[in-house]
Amino acid sequence: MKVAILKYNAGNTQSVIFALQRVGIEAVLSDEPEILKTADKIIFPGVGEASTAMQYLQSKNLDKLIPQFTQPVLGICLGMQLLGEHSEENNTKALGIFPTKVKKFPFQPHQKVPHIGWNNVEMKDTILFKNVENQSFVYYVHSYYMEISDFTIAKTNYIVPFAAAIQKDNFFATQFHPEKSADVGEKILTNFLNIQY
Repeated sequence: MKVAILKYNAGNTQSVIFALQRVGIEAVLSDEPEILKTADKIIFPGVGEASTAMQYLQSKNLDKLIPQFTQPVLGICLGMQLLGEHSEENNTKALGIFPTKVKKFPFQPHQKVPHIGWNNVEMKDTILFKNVENQSFVYYVHSYYMEISDFTIAKTNYIVPFAAAIQKDNFFATQFHPEKSADVGEKILTNFLNIQY
């Protein structure tokens, strides 16, 4: 299986590479359209800032290519947020694959932003969460969240309820980091890698 990790001016790719190695997959990190188009699976990870990430995607014409992908795609954290329509982070127009908006957590005196650490997830029974126990704990690091929508397949509550995972056609995404979520995250990654179309 050929797995490509989308390279785009964002951090955290190395931990995704290591997580895939743990499940027996050697992935390639690339921003080359031909490599991405011919991959069996694409992972769109990210820790970073929305507007500079979008600028990089636009500079490589990847903003046009990504919505055309027909193979399974998994967005992670910033990668998930950029699949939406718009992010409040520097008023960024995103890829528009999901008709959703990304907002900053509102200020709460006793709740820290960013949301960092382990939190439980209320999951729908979907292919991504096959054999994963509902209300499992996963690992988060984020200051912005995607609103709950018809495409939400999992949600978490921190200050406000938000979309922990989304799905539309061949596009899947998680706000949490499966690569940092121990056995639960490994199972979710394996489920994604096993998706067949």
